[in-house]
Amino acid sequence: MTVPLVASKLPLPLVRRGKVREVYEVDSDTLLLVASDRVSAFDVVLREPVAHKGAVLTQLSAFWFRRLAAVMPSHFLSADADEIVERVPALEPFRAALTGRAMLARRTTPVPFECVVRGYITGSAWAEYRESGTLAGEALPAGLVESARLDPAIFSPATKAEQGHDENVTFAHVVSALGRALAEQLKQASLALYEAGRGYARPVRVRLGARRAPARDRRDPHARLVALLAGGPLRAGTRAAELRQAATA
Repeated sequence: MTVPLVASKLPLPLVRRGKVREVYEVDSDTLLLVASDRVSAFDVVLREPVAHKGAVLTQLSAFWFRRLAAVMPSHFLSADADEIVERVPALEPFRAALTGRAMLARRTTPVPFECVVRGYITGSAWAEYRESGTLAGEALPAGLVESARLDPAIFSPATKAEQGHDENVTFAHVVSALGRALAEQLKQASLALYEAGRGYARPVRVRLGARRAPARDRRDPHARLVALLAGGPLRAGTRAAELRQAATA
């Protein structure tokens, strides 16, 4: 019987422990992210972990980082335990525990916004639209129904809250906080990533909505992708079910 990993304890400096992941420092430019089997729902960590959940989360992310590398570079370096142990020999005794669930990544500085692309209107977007016909205060077409497709998809940023729920904000708010050049870069990159993901998923009859979290590389002025298409960042529904777009250590 597989024992779920509730929390990792590695011989590296612990940078932070999130709701799901532990983040360790490998060196000044590199981090190790370890996804536990803890389950977070609506900002609450549930009592019961789910075995292998962390490995599934990590490998989904690794798949999409590789798949979308041509669209936008990311912080991703490796999710292969053998490669990670070769890079960090002190982790050799933990190889089995790290297999599937550990990711080596560049250290970046996240921007303080979630770069959300909505391809379908659901979740918090549907709640606001149903009440006022808007999304983050900006008008949407009349007559939409829940989970209706938005074509073209809409860039709908949100604040990145350390505690509590994220809050939808306007693009003008992002421009005011970050400057127009970076805000436009994030918007165009997010839309391009979403369309690339949707194009890949469409032939297998899966509809996607995605939240992205670009970051600044500390040595590179361009943004990098640091979170997408896994667990929290993405939920996907088949056409046979009610189609919902994603809402998001």
